[in-house]
Amino acid sequence: MKKIVSICMIFILLLTICCINNSTFTSFASSNDEVDITSKSACLVEFSSGNLLYEKNATQHLPIASMVKMMTILLTLEEFDKGNLTEESLISISENASGMGGSQVFIDPYVEYTASDMLKSVIMASANDASVALAEHISGSEKAFVVKMNEKAKELGMNDTNYVNCTGLPAPEQYSCAKDSAVILKEVVKHDLYHKFSTIWMDELIHPSGRKTELVNTNKLVRYYEGCDGGKTGSTNEAGCCLCASAKRNDMRLISVIIGASNSQTRFNECSKLFNYGFANYENKSIISQSSPLQSIAVNKGKKDNVEVYAKEDFSVVSRKGNMKDYELSYNLPSKVNAPTKTGEVIGKVSIINEGNVIKEIDLIVKENIEKMSLKDCIDKIVVNW
Repeated sequence: MKKIVSICMIFILLLTICCINNSTFTSFASSNDEVDITSKSACLVEFSSGNLLYEKNATQHLPIASMVKMMTILLTLEEFDKGNLTEESLISISENASGMGGSQVFIDPYVEYTASDMLKSVIMASANDASVALAEHISGSEKAFVVKMNEKAKELGMNDTNYVNCTGLPAPEQYSCAKDSAVILKEVVKHDLYHKFSTIWMDELIHPSGRKTELVNTNKLVRYYEGCDGGKTGSTNEAGCCLCASAKRNDMRLISVIIGASNSQTRFNECSKLFNYGFANYENKSIISQSSPLQSIAVNKGKKDNVEVYAKEDFSVVSRKGNMKDYELSYNLPSKVNAPTKTGEVIGKVSIINEGNVIKEIDLIVKENIEKMSLKDCIDKIVVNW
């Protein structure tokens, strides 16, 4: 009997250890009693590292109302990046787009608006009609655009999201979660064009007919919370009141998500509460910046003797204030690189080491083209040295 009890106790201990080691969230995620959040779901993410600093039901499938439009905004911004859209590009408005209910800017059918005005209307005023107009212009129909939305979600690793429309209007099979909402806003805020409109408090849309529609930013935090420069609201009876927002102070940017708040003011209060918690308790440190050279190595038979080496991506860490650890860099590089070199060419790796463990490896690249020396270059060099 004693042997059976002992075996059971060992089994329980092993099971407990396994559960701890397979925890879904990073150790940075605080317990729910550190911040009092009443909304159904929430999370707080540090932008540079991607670390989750707080979570409450962060992967629970929930309707998110107009926060769906963050994906509409991202795909539109990517069309600008590709050169398929400019701010002056004209968007033809269909009767279908013009007739969208809910939040809207009352665009007229059978006329043209600029892509800039349509994007601004979505970012500031959460306009359903402008969202559909952009979707139809980019993909031919909202249905085809939704296919792109889901493809992009899969590409970003948003495994708890499914889109049915581009507006966030209620649909039975449409859902997302707090964690995925943070992922998409993290992508959106990387675009300068987004910030051109996200920080505007009040503006107006001038229709081709001369009629004017007042635009007021639905995200009140851009006016009332220090450092907030973007975000997206959402509100339906089904979803409750939702908000995904971003704020930056000093060198740290945070993304705060609230889903299913009981009322509009609660979503703003609890989003601010998460920001306050993050800025008060955490700090981040840039370990590697892709804009700063890390090493300089010799070029064999090149028109230049040396070339600077850069990391292919940034890397930073976040920790509780006062608990920042030391990190070491270890380089795996050749003593020389042969000419010619091309911009973006990978020539080695750098390892980031903490307490003897490699926590990240990043490719090292060159950022300039260096041509191979010609016979004339060799002779000239000999003459100069002589």
